[in-house]
Amino acid sequence: MTTEFLPKNVLGVIMGGGAGTRLFPLTKERAKPAVPIGGKYRLVDIPISNCLNSDIRQIYVLTQFNSASLHRHIHSTYSFDQFTRGFVEILAAQQTNTACSWYQGTADAVRQNLRYFLQTDPDYILVLSGDQLYHMDFRLILEQHISTKAALTVATIPVARKDAISLGIMELDSDKRIIRFAEKPKDPSLLDQLRITPAMVSSLGLPEGSDWFMASMGIYLFNRDVLVQALENDKADFGKHIIPDSIYTEHVHSYVFQGYWEDVGNVKSFFDANLSMCRLQAPFNFFEHRKPIYTHARFLPPSKILDCQINQSLIADGCVILKSHLDNCVIGLRSFIGTGCRLKETIVMGCDFFGTRMETRDRDERSFGIPHASIGRDCHIERAIIDKNVYLGDGVTIADKTGQPDFDGPNHYIRDGIVIIPKNTALPAGTRI
Repeated sequence: MTTEFLPKNVLGVIMGGGAGTRLFPLTKERAKPAVPIGGKYRLVDIPISNCLNSDIRQIYVLTQFNSASLHRHIHSTYSFDQFTRGFVEILAAQQTNTACSWYQGTADAVRQNLRYFLQTDPDYILVLSGDQLYHMDFRLILEQHISTKAALTVATIPVARKDAISLGIMELDSDKRIIRFAEKPKDPSLLDQLRITPAMVSSLGLPEGSDWFMASMGIYLFNRDVLVQALENDKADFGKHIIPDSIYTEHVHSYVFQGYWEDVGNVKSFFDANLSMCRLQAPFNFFEHRKPIYTHARFLPPSKILDCQINQSLIADGCVILKSHLDNCVIGLRSFIGTGCRLKETIVMGCDFFGTRMETRDRDERSFGIPHASIGRDCHIERAIIDKNVYLGDGVTIADKTGQPDFDGPNHYIRDGIVIIPKNTALPAGTRI
């Protein structure tokens, strides 16, 4: 069977309702899938684009916490013409006659919205996470799902032992059927039992001589009736409850994925994933012309860069950067960086709108209509995340805090040695962190 002839009645469901506590303070005022990434995108653009590139054009996004900006982004970005059945639609947590509580977990979120999913009469329902980076053709999962006559297919990825203790680990038989599941196994003896067999290591082309484990990616393809039956209970999560139970009652297969995949669920993984995009051979590449990542079309002017030294960095649209030095940085939309700045390993998320001449109030390089928030002259910033609409006065210094404990302050946070300046913060001139 080729992907050209696969059935089109697949419904995509993207989980975007979690509070995102591990990404705080980036999730202080926004849902986790709405967090900006790569200078001009949002996290939710990744699973939606993977669906669209796989000819899945009926997509629901389930939301709950701080969802206003996520709703705004989706409604302004993903619209289909009136001659197609495609849609990207928000389903927010709500009180009904049968449910009056918040989503209790991923499975509960799907359960509470199941009536909407069944209205489209899908044969298959694809459940996705809203905070992962990867390129995947879901038609390949569907092709294998049909050929193996599986009731449920779980996308998995080989990982090393050091990563296995923080993921859901699957044991597969020789036909890649899942026969066992353990959530974040830390017992060494249990881990040893879950190792991928040498024969499978060889067949997958993995480096030999190391222990490999098959981890769940949080991507599940269900037959519709199987999903309905699996949710006829009050169990909260797919990973903790539904998937382990289904292994013993249904034909559950693994789709082994061997490309780049990153769960950007915490600040360090988010930070590292962003900076890795600056490499010429980036592990996650926005330059895949056959796998484009879609986002809101803003029609911004090209960036202006004057007398700068820029190394291995991403610069989004609508920026102004003056006589500064940037090393391994991601500079987001509408950013202004004043003269004499030095930024290293820093993410600047940019601004939501441009300022005006009246707002700048002076007649120097700021007077030609720059963002109302900006980075002033002679700022030195290393290993930091500058969230949206932040104003840094002249001479602000933010130093690398690697090795220091996490900290919550009135105008900044530290997570894993990374300084985070939260959204809409203003730091006066001369501030030192």
